[in-house]
Amino acid sequence: MQPLNNEIGKIYQRPWGSYQTLALSPGYQVKVIIVQPNGRLSLQKHFKRAEHWVIVSGSPTVTVGEKTAVYRVNQSVYIPQESKHRIENLTHEVCTLIEVQIGDYLGEDDIVRFEDIYGRDSHAR
Repeated sequence: MQPLNNEIGKIYQRPWGSYQTLALSPGYQVKVIIVQPNGRLSLQKHFKRAEHWVIVSGSPTVTVGEKTAVYRVNQSVYIPQESKHRIENLTHEVCTLIEVQIGDYLGEDDIVRFEDIYGRDSHAR
């Protein structure tokens, strides 16, 4: 079971790749997220936080709401609170992004999954 709050510096392995929290303070969290080739995060939303992503390597396909587009290095994506979103790496190279979460609650249990190719259940409260 995943902890509700992440530890700074710890690398968390996931079926699609990994993430590491770089900073964690009241109101914000900063992560580096690595998505392996053919990795696909769940189509999800969060109730208590918004996210900002900056692509630092690769060319991920990103869905926010009803819009899906391919992003390149140095482009950014804003995910408003409660917006459905997903990142997919449909390429043969690793994709890396920096994620900044902003909100009143940053626990890993603030997620609703609508689709997940790895069979994980939604567990938002």
